[in-house]
Formats: sequence, structure tokens, C-alpha cells
Amino acid sequence: MKTLYFDCSSGISGNMTLGALLEIVGDENYLLDEIKKLNIDGYKIEISKQVKNGITGTYVDVILDDDHHHEHHHDHDHDHTHEHEHHHHEHRNLNDVYSVIDNSSIDEKSKDLTKRIFLRVAKAESKVHNKPLEEVHFHEVGAIDSIIDIVGTAVLINKINPDIIISSVVNDGYGFIECAHGTMSVPVPATSEIFANSNVKFRQIDIDTELVTPTGAAIIAELAEDFTTLPAMVTDKIGWGTGSKDLKIPNVLKVYYGDMQENNENFVVMETNIDDCSGEILGYTSEKLFANGALDVFYTPIFMKKNRPAYRLTVACRKENMVKLQNIIFKETTTIGIRYRFESRTELGREMVEIDTKYGKIKAKKVTNNGEVYVYPEYESMKKIAEENNIPLKELYKLEELK
Repeated sequence: MKTLYFDCSSGISGNMTLGALLEIVGDENYLLDEIKKLNIDGYKIEISKQVKNGITGTYVDVILDDDHHHEHHHDHDHDHTHEHEHHHHEHRNLNDVYSVIDNSSIDEKSKDLTKRIFLRVAKAESKVHNKPLEEVHFHEVGAIDSIIDIVGTAVLINKINPDIIISSVVNDGYGFIECAHGTMSVPVPATSEIFANSNVKFRQIDIDTELVTPTGAAIIAELAEDFTTLPAMVTDKIGWGTGSKDLKIPNVLKVYYGDMQENNENFVVMETNIDDCSGEILGYTSEKLFANGALDVFYTPIFMKKNRPAYRLTVACRKENMVKLQNIIFKETTTIGIRYRFESRTELGREMVEIDTKYGKIKAKKVTNNGEVYVYPEYESMKKIAEENNIPLKELYKLEELK
């Protein structure tokens, strides 16, 4: 399972993310060509190697042209320049940013990811400044460099196309930093709100400055599905992205790319014994469970206490559907306890296909195992053709095309 693991022990920012992912992708021109598709000008991107406390990483710097900034100077109020950035900024609200993204020719998946990351920043700014979403002028987001950081991250992530992204606990510093609104405590308000509105696990460490920018917070909040120590994985590559600070710890983001052993902890089998529920209710429950994502549902006849005939209900599902399915069982049946266990399962690759026969199309599952292909026709599809053509079902299974 292709895995990206973000080690955010020294925080995370947009350009640190770009630096680290660039090292994994290994193609600067890919990134620069994708960013050109945004059709915005007034900046240049410098990519260099930098050394932080003895560690060499990639530093991505978005440099804004001064003349570009002056053209726009009179259009906007300037009370929202971003903390600790020496660049001047244009002001855009969320819709302006979305239209820049929509009008670009980057791929749909990257557009979608970019918007989700921006939305996290926008929601946080809206809460901090107590303004509706559409009125928020971002400190950071409207700025060209943030658009480039976030779009760049999205296109590189989709180029790497990992199956899963995991992060360490995210470390931020403490103390105060100067920004346009005056002195702010760290984590800065937007970063705190982004974390509060996500499942990110974060903490403060003994470094007297900001380690996590709002852009970095939004990126990791959107990408990572778990915050834990490095799982068992075989690493192919490590990307090092450097930040702009010199600290007592290396100011680098380290991203591992590799193969994590398939986690079979995902497959759940739930069971419960029921001796006081009618067959109709059990049948209805089974339909509801299938409709809500159960992979398998079956009943086994058993005898319970006082020799009562009863049924054991067994439901197999993926971990993410477990709670929803348990709630259905509790709601629909008379049971008051469900036991469950995690099991391993070997799954063959499968796809749904349609097979042309002289009687019409038949839906089937095409399964591959060790280079061999098996085709299993779907019962409902076979039944329909058997009835329409008045052929015994067993004869249909003998069709050459289904071999």
C-alpha cells in the first residue's frame, strides 16, 4: 500500500511541503509547468538546496515582483498582510481564489484538493475575524505564494498518488510573533482554529517561534488520515523540505514514501445470538445491513438456553462502517450486545464486466488470481435472461461466452 508519512516534528508550512514532495517526485519542471497552468503572473519560483543543522533539503521560495504589487496597491485595504512574510500581498477572497483555480487547466482531482485545503483556511479566518466566509480577506491565502504552495502541494500529491497519508503528531512552537494585527501568540489563531476543526493531533514544543503556518496546518489537516508514529513500512524515498528559519532543531519537514504492509485491521466480523425476534424482522434487518455497506450478512440456526431455536447473526464489514451497522442491529433487532473481532482476509482483484451473449448482455464479476482470470456471472442478470427467453437457468450457465 503506497504510503506517505509526514514527520512534522519541526512543524509544517506550505513551502516546506513543496520542498519535501519535490524531492520525492524528483522533477522540478513538472511542478513549474503545472503552476504555469494557473495563468497568474507577478512571481518567480526559486528552488535551491539549503542546509539546516547539517541536513540538506530543498527550499522553495516564491518571490513576488514589486512592480506587480504596486499596480494593485490602491485596490485593497492592507491590514491583512501575513505574519512574518516579507512579501507584499494582493487581497483575494475565497471566490476569487476558487475562480483562479477553476479557470486554470490543472486536473480536476488537483483542483478539488486545492479547494478543500483553501476552505479550511477560509473557515478558520472567518471564525477568527468573525466575518462570513465570502467576506474573508486572507492574511495568507489571497497571497500568490499561498495559492502556489497549495496548488503545488495538490498537484504533487496527485502525481505521487499514495493510497494513504499519515502524519506524526504536529509540533508547533510557543511565544509570540509579530504580524499585521500586532503581536500574536503561537500557535497563531488561524492555525489553532484549523486544528480545532479537524482530527489533527498537535502539541507545543520548546521552540520560541511559530513552526506551523496556517497553510501548513490546512495541508496536513486535509491530507493526513491518522496522526501516529511511523508505521511498519519499507521506505523507497525520503523528501526533505526546508523552512526559512534557523532554530536549535533542524527546520525541516521530512516525508517518507514507501510501502506499508497491508493493514488487515480493517476487516471486522460482528456476531450476535438472537432468540426472541421474528423471521420477518431478521430478513428486514439483513436488507438494511447490506444497503448500508455490509460486505456479508448471514444467519446460522443455533439452540440457545432452555433449548430455544435461535439465530446467530454474522455481519462482515470494513472498520469504517462498523458503528453504523451496529446501530442498525441494535435499532432493528432485540439484541442488547454485539461481539466483534478483526480478521485478516485475502481478496482477489475484481471488476464488474458485461458479457455479450446471443441472448443479450450478462453482468459478471471478473476475478484475477495469479494471472488466471475467472468470470462469475451475476445471478439477477442470469435470472432475467432465463425468464425472458424461457431457458432453464442451469442451461444458461453452460454458455461458451461465460467460460
